[in-house]
Amino acid sequence: MRLRLDLAYRGEPFHGWARQPGLLTVQGRLEEALTLITRQPAQLTVAGRTDAGVHARGQVAHLDVPKEFWLSLSRGREESDELRGERLRARLEGLAGRGLNGALAIKQVRVVSRDFDARFSALSRTYRYLICDDPRAQDPCRLDIARTSSPLENERMQVAAQALCGEHDFLPFAKPREGATTVRTLHSFNISRPHDGIVQAMIRADAFCHSQVRFMMGALIEIGRGKYQPKWIGELLAAGARDQRVPLADGRGLTLWEVAYPPADQYALQAQKAKVVRTLPENSAS
Repeated sequence: MRLRLDLAYRGEPFHGWARQPGLLTVQGRLEEALTLITRQPAQLTVAGRTDAGVHARGQVAHLDVPKEFWLSLSRGREESDELRGERLRARLEGLAGRGLNGALAIKQVRVVSRDFDARFSALSRTYRYLICDDPRAQDPCRLDIARTSSPLENERMQVAAQALCGEHDFLPFAKPREGATTVRTLHSFNISRPHDGIVQAMIRADAFCHSQVRFMMGALIEIGRGKYQPKWIGELLAAGARDQRVPLADGRGLTLWEVAYPPADQYALQAQKAKVVRTLPENSAS
């Protein structure tokens, strides 16, 4: 049986998603709990591997379990998959979330087809980034907002962000992984000011490279401060290499907002498309 897990978590107590020896991670905590519950080694596949301190509102993962285990979640009578899913959800949240003060929430557990792949079946990921640039707007109760000591010109940031939309090699804004492509398609990048003292960025792409959103935001924050002109983004893309002037924005302001999937009958086709390693045509402009 393949199960889809919809998750949310606060980034602060975790050293990111990916399991790391001796460190508290979202994957590590969940897999340990699932191993105890299912009584067999558990392995999760996730839609997006978040960095240390990064939050998630709409994270998605999948897990394969024996059918016998799934049926054993019934209490001696025929029950629907929805009830079994809710029973597993409650057990998993209680065990994995122990001692985390509400930092981890299991929103839903449901049966999906074997064609579903949390990573490769995804059509897009959307991230939100929040920045407070006015001390009067600071809220110590909000743990998902980065801070800057300089007022930001969000209109300049919005102009600059549009150069990032489309298909590009995002190596200038990524920590590349060996053997992996850094070509991505960024569908939209919208920067607004929803409240006085708060700048919000909503970024949607088919997928993101390691730390890509934080590097892009780091560059845009520098532009918003007036250190560089909006055209700097295009210059960085054209250079095609990492530039030490681009800072890594604080992970605290970043939240994985949503992961979108096609209809169930297109899971396998989308996964097949996503596994194709992309390159830009030779001599194409970034």
